[in-house]
Amino acid sequence: MMLDDVLIFGGIVVIGVLGYHVKSLSKSGSIAAIIVGMAVFIGFGVKGLILLGSFFASSSLWSNYKSSRKKEIEEKLAKGARRDWRQVFANGGAAVFFSVLHYFYGGWMPLIGFMVTLASANSDTWASEIGSLSRRNPLYIRTFRRIEKGTSGAISFLGSSAALIGSLFISLIGGWLFHLDSTVTILIFLFGFIGNVIDTLMGAFYQQEYICKNCGLMTEKKIHCHLETTRIKGFTFVDNDMVNFLSGFMAAIFSILIIQIIG
Repeated sequence: MMLDDVLIFGGIVVIGVLGYHVKSLSKSGSIAAIIVGMAVFIGFGVKGLILLGSFFASSSLWSNYKSSRKKEIEEKLAKGARRDWRQVFANGGAAVFFSVLHYFYGGWMPLIGFMVTLASANSDTWASEIGSLSRRNPLYIRTFRRIEKGTSGAISFLGSSAALIGSLFISLIGGWLFHLDSTVTILIFLFGFIGNVIDTLMGAFYQQEYICKNCGLMTEKKIHCHLETTRIKGFTFVDNDMVNFLSGFMAAIFSILIIQIIG
């Protein structure tokens, strides 16, 4: 292993530890982030790390932006802003898969998949974090009626706009780093946003939701007010982390298929 590689691996470890100390990551999340970073570096080198870092840095920025206004919404979510290992792999696990694939087989398909998964994760994160600051409650896509902020499957103009910009942000950086032509860059942007759309649909129809027996709050938490909640929607194994992983991975696979078809 060359000295440069050792220094980069050391830098990845330092960033993971810093993420824990600034409370962006839990202990398990810090370890998972280090694993994701190392896998991406092995597969795509420094350019891959820059793209991954662009996602994590921008996502953390928006997660912490006006966090005091998001306290009430966090009661509905299974987890808070501090990411654990499941959240890290939900957003970065597919990127690890395509990185390992690229390391062993090379080619353009793993690269496209890698970029789309990050564009999708960024799109979803920006939509959630920025959309929650909207003055009006979002629309629930199953009924198109106003519903409480933080509800999976809800959309707003602000959140949808943020989703588009979040995907565009990653696609432009990725296109520049890897010298992609404009057509491929646009496709990565579109499928990154499509990943967010898949996430919203799965959140509305398949993601688990519970109700607190004590206060009546609809939440993703299995325990609320120190009591076990009752499932009212979705499948038990389909939580937010599962939805995040599947939506990005599905968008990546679709993008590869479409690019192959149009040649």
